[in-house]
Amino acid sequence: MSSSPLASVLFVCVHNAGRSQMAAGFLSHLAGDRIEVRSAGSVPGDQVNPSAVEAMKEVGVDIADAEPKILTTEAVQASDYVITMGCGDACPVFPGKKYLDWALEDPAGKGVDAVRPIRDAIKTRIEALIAEIDAKQEA
Repeated sequence: MSSSPLASVLFVCVHNAGRSQMAAGFLSHLAGDRIEVRSAGSVPGDQVNPSAVEAMKEVGVDIADAEPKILTTEAVQASDYVITMGCGDACPVFPGKKYLDWALEDPAGKGVDAVRPIRDAIKTRIEALIAEIDAKQEA
């Protein structure tokens, strides 16, 4: 028996190539089908940051097939949580959504050593987000 997701989450950063892809990868990996996951960028890059792909692979999460996507109004409207990561004013705001802004260093142009602490910070926030969503469902 399949149940519908508890919530849907959209991760947004400028290039949709690093932070938002790592966050989406962690949320899919840790929550499975319980939470619907989207990611997008205001100015999507050509490919996911190879250092981000490598850093995620080290912790057993494969984002190698992910592709940067353009942020659409529809994606925001379809999401319960919109988590921005430095996209500034490019993120559309709609009533009734929960907006979180995660101030995370941009991994663009950095090697795997510099991306690991960003990855770890994202994982900590994802675990807290899952706990919040689960708690809301139980309330």
